Amino acid sequence: MIVYEGDPDVNVSVAASIASGDICNVSRLEIGSHTGTHIDAPRHFIEGAPGVDEIPLNALVGPASVIDATALTTNIDRDALIQLGVRGPERIILKTRNSSLWSSQAFSADYVGLAEDGARYLVEIGARLVGIDYLSIAPASDPVPTHLALLGAGVVIVEGLDLREVEPGDYELVCLPLAVAGCDGAPARAMLLER
Repeated sequence: MIVYEGDPDVNVSVAASIASGDICNVSRLEIGSHTGTHIDAPRHFIEGAPGVDEIPLNALVGPASVIDATALTTNIDRDALIQLGVRGPERIILKTRNSSLWSSQAFSADYVGLAEDGARYLVEIGARLVGIDYLSIAPASDPVPTHLALLGAGVVIVEGLDLREVEPGDYELVCLPLAVAGCDGAPARAMLLER
């Protein structure tokens, strides 16, 4: 599984096994809180801010639009979002050329992110959740401003979405993270249901 550069690798080991005489099989998982599809809680970039268990579930479930940004080769700024017609709903999912990066087993820093002014625009139009199809919403070269703009305004970030088989359009989003008390983020299962 691909992880963001510098994040912990994924390790799965046997904690108990029927083959070894135990009554059941149990695996031990070692993962970072930002592994695979995951939620960034405000605490990820803001000391003392709410953890993933404090994110309102109604922000994670409801109408969502998958926006086709696959033609963009640079980070997504305010002007690009306006040109793409992004004006709502409260949950915006950005499908970019990043979707093709999932076929590699190595992390690539050459991904399209959301620029700080793009993040501020999404806050202005009332976004409650923003998702993207790679391991960070923010450009690799400068990740802090985008995260602070969104998380500081209470916007939930969903990263690591695999949108290869998803067509742009309107959906019902269901995104449920592990409710790890006080954690800065958590892996999540995200589904886009046709409306």
